[in-house]
Amino acid sequence: MNALVVKHDERGDVKKIVAKKVSKPQQPEGFDVLVQIRAASVNPIDIKVRAGIYDDYPDYFDRCPRPYQIMGFDGAGIITAVGPSVDSFKAGDEVYFANSPVRQGSNAEYQAVDSRSIALKPPSLSFVEAASMPLTYITAYEALIERLEIQNGEKAALLIINGAGGVGSFASQIARKMLELPVVITTASRPETQSFSQEMGATHVVNHREDLVKQIAELNLDVPLKYIFITYNTDMYIETCAKICAPFGKVCSIVQGQAKMYGTEFMAKSLSFVWALLGTKPYYGIMPQSHGHILKELAEKVERAEIKCTLKQTFPLTLAGLRKAHEFVESGGSVGKNALGVPENGDAFM
Repeated sequence: MNALVVKHDERGDVKKIVAKKVSKPQQPEGFDVLVQIRAASVNPIDIKVRAGIYDDYPDYFDRCPRPYQIMGFDGAGIITAVGPSVDSFKAGDEVYFANSPVRQGSNAEYQAVDSRSIALKPPSLSFVEAASMPLTYITAYEALIERLEIQNGEKAALLIINGAGGVGSFASQIARKMLELPVVITTASRPETQSFSQEMGATHVVNHREDLVKQIAELNLDVPLKYIFITYNTDMYIETCAKICAPFGKVCSIVQGQAKMYGTEFMAKSLSFVWALLGTKPYYGIMPQSHGHILKELAEKVERAEIKCTLKQTFPLTLAGLRKAHEFVESGGSVGKNALGVPENGDAFM
């Protein structure tokens, strides 16, 4: 089959992504299903894996596929075969999913995926729209609901650093529409990112290029800023978080860093700090049904118009298209999410 890969010992810039003929995954075993890929997405993890600098797991490059790696950590497509332990899906089902970080990904014609981590694609969405959602939505869901443990209807405020990104835009929706928080503050600096963040649910938008402590104080909130969610540069914001977070509050980050708290108000305020990483469950083989359940619930919310798709940029799922998508994400400043789809002429993965 055709695939877009990076060779294990030749990681680097976008030119290291190459087209390659590889073996099609065999008949699925156990809980696996075989999916014919119709769309995929590019996330910051793709950029770091391609460049050989991904460091969320200390042993990642010892465990990832070799001699080549097919990236693409979320996707959408059609099931063509199911393993003997699969009883929730069948051939012909249209599904979407977030992939294990240590299995071959969705930048190929076919992909083997654990059926417990997938869900039926929302019928109202295209494959490209569906592929843009799993990784960023699950990340936001796990951060707010599982790690920060925000309670529904709490009289508290949440600050999301980088509210217009893929994860931040879903976090805003979850906070307002699912958790019904009265105050959701996001950071954004450009008119288009500020507007998009408000569209996604932010009640207040502050400019991260200016003094955040001063801007938060000037909001005169009538509820405590109890929660902070960092989706960009942990170390840049850790001291600021300590200054603005309410006593006994909680800070969560999805961005690797040293998170140095000594000399800040973290201890004085009895603040908690937690990490959130989507790959933890598949990487360590725990809670295999979790992501599938989250995506099933998401599909239902999409159909009820309770959660909006955040897709903003689309590329062809070709070698040139994937390289361009990597460059686009790597340049920074993108709004919402991007995804790649199989062209109408079918010339994909080459």
